[in-house]
Amino acid sequence: MKPGLDVKHINPFLQSTMMIFENAAQMKLALGKPSVAVLDFPDHIFALQVGVTGDLKGQVLLVMSIDNAKTVASKMMFGMPVTELDEMSTSALSELSNMIMGNTATLFSTQSIRIDITPPMVMLGTQMHITSDAQALKVPLIFEGNELVSLYICVAKE
Repeated sequence: MKPGLDVKHINPFLQSTMMIFENAAQMKLALGKPSVAVLDFPDHIFALQVGVTGDLKGQVLLVMSIDNAKTVASKMMFGMPVTELDEMSTSALSELSNMIMGNTATLFSTQSIRIDITPPMVMLGTQMHITSDAQALKVPLIFEGNELVSLYICVAKE
């Protein structure tokens, strides 16, 4: 397994995630304590996975409970109630991950680091185990005192 990234390579992911959540979902997030993680998800979750290629390679995952995914989708759709993760709400959440990772790529370009991103993959389920070539760094993102989403950065420098 490839080792994790240097802090200067982690900050663009965090900055983008927090900024896009605030702008697109009107949710101001706080950072929880980062930790090395295993990608095992026993509970029923909603996850978005975006691949990273270029000078950095790997995957980034946004993982949240089903209820939190509905809340975020509702806020993105200006308060429209979201009772299920249907095509419209899933599309909104996918676009959120596109905006986060697109902004991340822009921030990296200011450091002369080139990355490209893949379209997001939506995963919904229970008892999921995901593997990655790169060590996973989990960063809990807190909204109103509770963990809203976990950002998993599974990216390594080539």
